[in-house]
Amino acid sequence: MYSFEGDFRRKPIQSLRGASRKEQTDSLLTRTKAGREKREEKRQRNSSSVIIQSAYRGHIERKRQREILRQEYDQLITKKITDPVTLFDAIRRLCYFYRTDCERDRDRLIQLCQLVIKQTESVKSKVTQTGESGIFLLKHLLLLCLKNLQNVTDSRSWGPPMRMLEIFTSVDTFKEKKEILGKIWLFLIKKEYFGSMRHVLEAKVPQSLEKSPHPPTPQADSIFKMIVSPIQFAVLSKNKEFCDLVLRSVCYYLFCPAYSEQVEQFLIPAMVYSKFPFPFVELIQTLIQQTSSVSGPGNTNLKRSPVVTPSPWLLSSVITFAEKNIESLSVSDAVDFLSVLKTLLPHLPAGVFKSSTDSDSDSSDEEDSIVMISKELRDLAADCVNFLNSQKFVRCVVECLNYRMDPHLISSVCLICHSLMSQQHLSIHKLRLLYSLAFNTKFMKLLWITCTHVSNTTVTGSQITLLQTLSRGLEMSDSDMQRIVPLLSVFCSMFSHSLYTLHDADFYGDMKSSKDSSMPFSLQELVPMVLMLRDTCLGIIELAHPETRLSVTEDYREALRRTAMKDPRDSSYNDREAPFRHTKTWAYLFKVIATLVRQLYTRDSRKRFCPPNSWLSDRVQIHADKPSQMYRARGSVFSQRPFGTMRHLTKAQLDDDGPPLSNTDVKNLVILTELPFVVSFQERVKILQKLIVNDRDENQGDAHNFLTGPSINVAIRRNYIYEDAYDKLSPDNEPNLKLKMRVQLMNAAGLDEAGIDGGGIFREFLSELLKTGFDPNRGLFLMTTDRLLYPNPQSVSLMDNYTKHYYFLGRMLGKAIYENMLVEIPFATFFLSKILSRHGGDLDIHHLASLDPEMYRNLLSLKTLNGKEVDDLGLDFTTVDDNFGQRKVVELKLGGRNIAVTDANKIEYIHLMADYKINKQIRTHCTAFRQGMADLINLEWLRMFDHHELQTLISGAMVPVNIEDLKQHTHYSGGYTVQHQVIQNFWDVVENFTDTQKRQLLKFVTSCSRPPLLGFKDLYPAFCVHFGGSEEDRLPTASTCMNLLKLPEFHDKETLRTKLVYAIESGAGFELS
Repeated sequence: MYSFEGDFRRKPIQSLRGASRKEQTDSLLTRTKAGREKREEKRQRNSSSVIIQSAYRGHIERKRQREILRQEYDQLITKKITDPVTLFDAIRRLCYFYRTDCERDRDRLIQLCQLVIKQTESVKSKVTQTGESGIFLLKHLLLLCLKNLQNVTDSRSWGPPMRMLEIFTSVDTFKEKKEILGKIWLFLIKKEYFGSMRHVLEAKVPQSLEKSPHPPTPQADSIFKMIVSPIQFAVLSKNKEFCDLVLRSVCYYLFCPAYSEQVEQFLIPAMVYSKFPFPFVELIQTLIQQTSSVSGPGNTNLKRSPVVTPSPWLLSSVITFAEKNIESLSVSDAVDFLSVLKTLLPHLPAGVFKSSTDSDSDSSDEEDSIVMISKELRDLAADCVNFLNSQKFVRCVVECLNYRMDPHLISSVCLICHSLMSQQHLSIHKLRLLYSLAFNTKFMKLLWITCTHVSNTTVTGSQITLLQTLSRGLEMSDSDMQRIVPLLSVFCSMFSHSLYTLHDADFYGDMKSSKDSSMPFSLQELVPMVLMLRDTCLGIIELAHPETRLSVTEDYREALRRTAMKDPRDSSYNDREAPFRHTKTWAYLFKVIATLVRQLYTRDSRKRFCPPNSWLSDRVQIHADKPSQMYRARGSVFSQRPFGTMRHLTKAQLDDDGPPLSNTDVKNLVILTELPFVVSFQERVKILQKLIVNDRDENQGDAHNFLTGPSINVAIRRNYIYEDAYDKLSPDNEPNLKLKMRVQLMNAAGLDEAGIDGGGIFREFLSELLKTGFDPNRGLFLMTTDRLLYPNPQSVSLMDNYTKHYYFLGRMLGKAIYENMLVEIPFATFFLSKILSRHGGDLDIHHLASLDPEMYRNLLSLKTLNGKEVDDLGLDFTTVDDNFGQRKVVELKLGGRNIAVTDANKIEYIHLMADYKINKQIRTHCTAFRQGMADLINLEWLRMFDHHELQTLISGAMVPVNIEDLKQHTHYSGGYTVQHQVIQNFWDVVENFTDTQKRQLLKFVTSCSRPPLLGFKDLYPAFCVHFGGSEEDRLPTASTCMNLLKLPEFHDKETLRTKLVYAIESGAGFELS
């Protein structure tokens, strides 16, 4: 192994035989590699054996030395030790040979502690005289006492070490030399003093305690004093670094780990209510500055201090101390406290609280959030939320905001609110903190300003806001997300909540005094906000549904980092799941922003405050004429409203729904279901028609083209059109109304009317049926003051099965839309909004104006009255229904007859009255009508439109008939051409018609007086003028099933006009010819 010939290294053995010509190169390399590995293994074995031998010899020698020192120690102890020099010699030897697993050593330690306690004064003077060496021995002796306390079981072994710690860590022992006590505490704390004391506490204090600050046993009192002693000393020492170390250790060993019963029931309450107040302000400063304290320059003495890891139990401890101290905090300390809360609150386990407002969340999110949470954590979370919901905490937040509303403070408050709403799923109206801030107009205004000013600096030195980055769909680092997501989500959630209770008069600034208005923004400020939020939604959709995964070089990543677009130091950048790991965050943010954007769009659709077409986005390119799986007939695709990526589609979904949706389809589907108004109305109409055509082809099949296959055939008496249709087209008789329907009309004489139904008779029948069914004289519908239709609340008294009639009319209206047929029936806007509602059809007070404008104005005026004026009205929580002369008093709430309307409850009365009028009175009517419509057409498809657009879908646009467009898309047959004199005369006559006559002509030929939504190019079959014979005494006739006008050959333009006007104004059916 070793060479004694003077060579310090071996020379390689060389073979002089020369290379073998028979050995292959691969074989030679393999053999050489094997030899090299074998020599390396041998060297490692030799090196390891030297290390093992050295360690073993050292162990044996140390063990021998310890035995020698034990013998010397025993000889010293047998003598009567009276001088401190001999005593310190014994301490020195004990500190070296002591082993906690040796029972005899523990006895030696107890014996030595007794000697030291008896000679306390001499030991103290010796320590003072000898300086560092004496302090060194005393520190290590106290450390042995501390470790011994963790293993003792009997009180005899527990007493002397505990007494040693009490004496030599007391301020009274080193009154003149407090720096010695500081060194002792610093040493012990670095040696896990608080961890050892927690162990002693849990071992010596009994379990099953009631929560109390009073010690249950004398031992518990001693242990508690030893725990708080270093804290008291640290605060009194005025040494900030030392104080930070002590409080960090307290957090690390006592507050951060899961509570034991002794800590929760005794230690924490005792710390809160002890005679010496716990340094709560210093604790806040420590938690804020822990990283800088550990790594700061010139901090070599404290570099081994533990790093505090946030946990739910640390949060609970901080909040427990805050409950007592929060009212006495200065504003600056309160701001720091909020900064601590924003760091700790996200570490509460998510999903502890459930909210009813999350019922419409994606099922996948709900499954992901199912986590087993212990009862202890649930109780802890409940206590934390109760504190955050307390008046004194809310008062603290409001005072801080009133004193100094800077971006840092706003960010802290928003992070707290964001954690409560996004992680704990707490509704704004359930938490005093949240709704107090939501109605604080100053806070909301500054919050939006903060959102729009959070920015990064690009490589060129310019500033790019994070909202701009987000709206462009660019990737963001985790730190940037933490800066913008809480701010933006809290703003949108709170502003959305305030809009629910903000009346239109306040929103549009119609009130005489805007000083007390709860609207934080003017209409001019809302317009750019709307555009920014709209673009942000579109950008989030891009982020959540990436088309491709990035694959870039390190140089390109560095360039992106310098332009503030991506931080390459983010370790997740190279993760395969990096594009998807924030999907849940984007989904939540998109949900709250889209909710606010839809609310603002609803306000704008009721009363415009945005410029025309400002909601449309050039970034969205959705075209119905492009092939897409999104348009397949099955409507469930539309109702899923997915938010994620294709990887979330399961095999079952693929089998059920056919081919998977592409990412582009998924993005378009999210836009059409959540933000449809960014797509033009014409394009959405095309999409709806394509969806309906696909569904119609699936149900009608060949019957649509060849008049064959399954169909519905009914004979209807023209004079009893509603009664016959209600009976023959009921769900029991015709469960599937999507089939092709053929109608045979019978006149008053009971004879079949002339004509074969190729679609035209059905369209005429359906038009007359709907006019009859919605006629207010029938009693199912009433008219508002604007002559718009809505369900009659008193129809309950007219017929027993009134819901079946509403279900039937809903089916018939759905059939009209399904067959792309326009019917001129004007509906009240609130009724159309109920049809489109996502939440069961219930509406808020703002829609009352379309039902009863006078009541709406009166209710709003009640809001402005003072207490005496409200009392003078003598109102209570009741209303009176007039049911055909019988007046009935209805209570708006339980016991409403005996509850007077006062200034305190007038807001509740206003909303209950509005809810009764527009929701409760006609809830069953509207539900049945919606169900009937849904039987024919998916309501998700209709939700692409607002109530104005839905009325246009039903009745057509109130626009003049474009004769030029009609002329360009008209066909001619039977010998007529565009150059024929009769045709030229015909168009001359039509162009001179009044608008009413043009509509009558359109109705005469197509059975509808309004032009197609997308122009006459979409009229099917195309408008056609056919040669109707040479007899000039004949009248023009029409075949509405073919959109065909049979025009006789009139040589005189005046005759043509007279005959045509007579024909279109006659109102007869197919019997005119």
